[in-house]
Amino acid sequence: MKKNFILDTNVILHDSGCIHQFKDNHVFIPITVIEELDKFKKGNDVINCNARDFLRTLDALSGDMILNGGAQIDSGEGKISILLEVPLDEKIRENFNVITPDVRILNIAYTLAKKHDFTHVVFVTKDVNLRLRARSIGLKTENYNSKYVENISDMYTGLKILDNIGEDLLDEFYQKPGEIHISRLGITEKLFSNENFILKNGSKSALGMFDEAGQSLKRIQPRTCYGIKPRNSEQTFALNAMLNPDIPLVTLSGKAGTGKTLLALAAALENKHLYRQIFVARPVVPLSNKDIGFLPGDVASKLDPYMQPLYDNLSVIQAHFNENNTNSKQIRQLVEEEKIVITPISYIRGRSIVKVFFIVDEAQNLTPHEVKTIITRAGEGTKIVFTGDIFQIDHPYLDSQTNGLAFIIEKMKGQRVYAHINLEKGERSELAELAAKIL
Repeated sequence: MKKNFILDTNVILHDSGCIHQFKDNHVFIPITVIEELDKFKKGNDVINCNARDFLRTLDALSGDMILNGGAQIDSGEGKISILLEVPLDEKIRENFNVITPDVRILNIAYTLAKKHDFTHVVFVTKDVNLRLRARSIGLKTENYNSKYVENISDMYTGLKILDNIGEDLLDEFYQKPGEIHISRLGITEKLFSNENFILKNGSKSALGMFDEAGQSLKRIQPRTCYGIKPRNSEQTFALNAMLNPDIPLVTLSGKAGTGKTLLALAAALENKHLYRQIFVARPVVPLSNKDIGFLPGDVASKLDPYMQPLYDNLSVIQAHFNENNTNSKQIRQLVEEEKIVITPISYIRGRSIVKVFFIVDEAQNLTPHEVKTIITRAGEGTKIVFTGDIFQIDHPYLDSQTNGLAFIIEKMKGQRVYAHINLEKGERSELAELAAKIL
């Protein structure tokens, strides 16, 4: 049977095209949601664009039917209607003392559900607290997951380990040209383009990357980038992918302290001659979900706390050189001349991303729509590196299955232009590694 879906504001801010995801069902938009979208329509962030896009879509569908039976969505039998404000239900009045916009939306949804005997009516919101409140009064509720990763435990790591490789074969791999056809390795499972391999025979081992075009493994050797030496095989794989100009999209995942951002900055500096600029950006996710306007000071002082970890990583690279060393001076000069730009993601909007090494830090706090927007704006000669930890999310409406970083890894694996590696071993300090494991 057809269902009636009532959408919360955060669903629309997450995906402006959400109404097209409900097929031939009836979608309802509470009038309070329209009021809230009005507050978000100004600005350059993705949520502001989503608010404007949705309001334009709704305006195009509008007419008498939007309040009178529902306006048709697309060419199917799906409809959309606006639900007007209704008097507070006694149950709502008894259980919620402060009448916030959330409670008003809940009241409209509850009234519609009562009209349908609570069957075939679903309240859709990405706010976990609001879902709990809705269930407490008998409303059926769902999270909005149009784009998500189903089996997070089986997520692509970008790495396979092959044990018991013949010693002769391993020795051959070490000789020029350092390449072995996969048919000689007895691999039966599917391989992904640019996937990394550790070949082992007892205490001997070798590192390689799968070349899909030649159907072979190519040997990888550790490289030092701007004073930063890889401390384990995963870091070696990460640097190899980021230094390869034929791979314009790279993702690095892993817990704090595995060196994701540091390695990305080192690779960018090592290959700076290939790029016009180095952009280093991260999403701003304010505490308590308050806009940065709530913070004291000018724009620079508001944003400094969010950008400081990026400056810290740059300082680590500089610390590998004497103050008068050419490389150290060059880093300072690149920052002063804005050849290295450290900024929030929202400030990148409108800038030309051509021949740019673009590092997006904390990418787990981006939505799938946001990462798509970033990637589709990449011009000729641009390399994009997303780094983050899919299990450490600060965004109120994202989780390990719905964040943008997990979405890229799942959807892009196997593409010739893409490489991924999950960094597991922490290299910050013995104490940091111990805390990450047992606390």
